[in-house]
Amino acid sequence: MLLARDWAENEVEETAERTVERIAFDLVRGEPAKALRPRPGESPIVQVVSRDGRRVLAASEEIIGRPPLASADLIGGQLLIDRMICPGFLDDCVWIFGMRLRTSAYGDGVMVTAASPMPTLASAWLLPVALGLLLVALLSLIGWWTWHTVGRALAPVDRIRGELAHLSAGALDQRVTDPRTGGEIQDLAETVNETLDRLEEATNRERRFVSDASHDLRNPIAGLRTRLEVALEEPGDAGWRPAVRAALRDVDRLNEIVADLLELSRLDSRAPQPVERVDLADLARREIERRPGRTPVTTRLEPGVTVRANPVRLSRVLGNLLSNAERHTESAIEVVVERERDEAVVVVADDGAGVPEESRERVFERFARLPDSRRRDPQGTGLGLPIAREIAQIYGGTLSIADSAKGARFVMRLPLAAGRDPA
Repeated sequence: MLLARDWAENEVEETAERTVERIAFDLVRGEPAKALRPRPGESPIVQVVSRDGRRVLAASEEIIGRPPLASADLIGGQLLIDRMICPGFLDDCVWIFGMRLRTSAYGDGVMVTAASPMPTLASAWLLPVALGLLLVALLSLIGWWTWHTVGRALAPVDRIRGELAHLSAGALDQRVTDPRTGGEIQDLAETVNETLDRLEEATNRERRFVSDASHDLRNPIAGLRTRLEVALEEPGDAGWRPAVRAALRDVDRLNEIVADLLELSRLDSRAPQPVERVDLADLARREIERRPGRTPVTTRLEPGVTVRANPVRLSRVLGNLLSNAERHTESAIEVVVERERDEAVVVVADDGAGVPEESRERVFERFARLPDSRRRDPQGTGLGLPIAREIAQIYGGTLSIADSAKGARFVMRLPLAAGRDPA
């Protein structure tokens, strides 16, 4: 605003100054009649005032009959006038430039003045209003452009939202459209699709779990029901003991399946269990000693390898691994507890047929049983190894099958407990 106002005032000042210089030149050459007629681009108000500043000797048509402009400066004997004045006999303020001439056709010491109306931009209120309107127009344009641009940029987000809103539980195989625009919006679409992949996998796994659990529970229940019905139909006490023993075996299997399902439920819900420092060597030793001992077990237990976990859950992991090794071993089982850098490592290895490389991840799926496992233990549930891996992952570790010259080699890794026991 200040720059615009200064530019307009400078234009008026230069116009008045040029007009006075031209009039003075004409008067010095002796052409008074021609001098007072304003030319195009010059100030329209011209006066020639006497030395004392009280009489107007000549004036342009626009100001004929008017008193002298800037009379106070003229009476005071100023040699040069260059300022804005607002005389009452004019409608607007004007910028006046005056120069005193030593000699002229109107006498000696006269003052030649020229005045130009102040430009509209120099008005005290019009320029701020104009700039305000311009600012409003610019802000409106910027607002519209921002709304339009951001709307186009976020259109893929709205499309993703709409596709997710119409996604149903029965159509988890659908995916949102990848906009292929690069940047964060494409990352959002890819993340949503990856999340849908995991959700579909989890849903399918839950369906398989329900199907497999129903199948495994139905067989022992049907067998139990049949044996009990047969026992009830037998006359007297004849033959009921073998049937009841078989029914008890079915009940035991049902109990094992239900116990495994409950444990999986607790693991899936991440139900909190008290944790403490557990010495893995002592834990492995106790777990081996309490087993029947049908298969020889060789150990290599490094003392002082401690982790923070629930000892009951870790005992279940070791028990499941040892049970699995007993089913598949041919002569002996090896148990190793050692420290590797900042990890505790537990190894349970057997000398059986081993697990094919392509099936090493499948054995950790719930209810997944390889043909050899079904042949050796028809009554198994297929939940022991999945439970063992879940427990290892809960405490920040891993459980996997490593390469071995013969047999299966299960390796569990857990982070070591911070610090050392006082003992």
